[in-house]
Amino acid sequence: MASAYLVEEVPSRALAVYAHPDDVEVACGGTLAGWARAGCQAHLVVVCQGDKGTTDPDADPLALAATRADEVAAAAQVLGLASHQMLGIPDGEVELTSQLIGDLVAAVRAVRAEVVVAPDPTALLFGRRYVNHRDHRVVGAASLDAVAPAAAMPHYFPGRGPAWSVRELWLSGTFEPDAHVDVEPVLAIKAAALACHRTQVDLPGELLRSVVEQRAEDAGRAAGVRYAESFRRMLLG
Repeated sequence: MASAYLVEEVPSRALAVYAHPDDVEVACGGTLAGWARAGCQAHLVVVCQGDKGTTDPDADPLALAATRADEVAAAAQVLGLASHQMLGIPDGEVELTSQLIGDLVAAVRAVRAEVVVAPDPTALLFGRRYVNHRDHRVVGAASLDAVAPAAAMPHYFPGRGPAWSVRELWLSGTFEPDAHVDVEPVLAIKAAALACHRTQVDLPGELLRSVVEQRAEDAGRAAGVRYAESFRRMLLG
């Protein structure tokens, strides 16, 4: 594994791209909250509707999708995001298509993102108990394709805005973390944003905070701080 280090610089503009409505809070909510409070214009694209995020066989997928859209809006406000959008693809039906890549290219170009944060598409099996959701992996792959080379090349998706070169790509949920962000000052904000996703988080406030702290402590040990979030940092230009 590459040597890891603590990243303190803050981009002027960042775009996070994640599959499901609560993914961004889990993966990088503290990082985005910290950047936003330091003056970064942080934007979010959620690819899926969240319509299947339940084990209740009697749930109405359309109603659930509407509720989860409201949860995204509430959480984005807590994090301090400059904007958010949902592409509306049904859960479990994300494909690596030109349409999806083009939509992400348009988002990158529209906000002129210096940094794009997305799931690591190479992460498949976490231990012996968790298989990374296919939606996560496809969204990560589409984000890579959108950033390099498509967004930077004027003849790729010419109708989706002027070409724009992303400086850095940060991949979360990675087996090769080499960059950490200290999130101790904003950990309560991360937990509060995650709590907005009431359809997914059924924990009392203090217990939720404890779960968030435990995850951040694991990353913090590698970074030499109390709480952190970890990424694989690609320096593109």
